Amino acid sequence: MALRFFGKDPDTNGDDCPTVWVDDGTADMVLQGWKADEATEAECLSVGRIPDGEAVIRIPARMVPLVRKACDAAEQRSQLL
Repeated sequence: MALRFFGKDPDTNGDDCPTVWVDDGTADMVLQGWKADEATEAECLSVGRIPDGEAVIRIPARMVPLVRKACDAAEQRSQLL
């Protein structure tokens, strides 16, 4: 697996912060974010369950440009697979 790094939350000290990658082998996006609080999870559960292998996370809005770049890269990569 080769993850292409797109960036960390620009408003943190760089440690333990939301991060965005794209897996070059699958074109999947890989996101590290803050665990959602119980109220957020409860609202998400109103439309379906959260399987054991999944998690609800938060990515700050200030990271939209990084996520957008990763989305574009993932889309381009998926066309090559």
